[in-house]
Amino acid sequence: MAEPLPLYDLRGLKCPLPALKAQKRLALIAPGERLLIETSDPLAKIDIPHLCNQHGHRLLEIEVTADGHRFLIERGSTELKAEG
Repeated sequence: MAEPLPLYDLRGLKCPLPALKAQKRLALIAPGERLLIETSDPLAKIDIPHLCNQHGHRLLEIEVTADGHRFLIERGSTELKAEG
């Protein structure tokens, strides 16, 4: 049986902090590992998918919670450079 993923609780933080903190946490785990993030900022439903797209991570699941969203992300094998 798989061990449950730890929850990285970013509730209460406002844009852009949830995405920035998620990016830093993802950089600390190995490619292929998964991270479960919970946010309350309504903009996170835009920022977190954008972060995944920009940095080569896979957004596996988005769940609406009572006070925001929960994201399941698999770290990509490489960190892509942001454009601009």
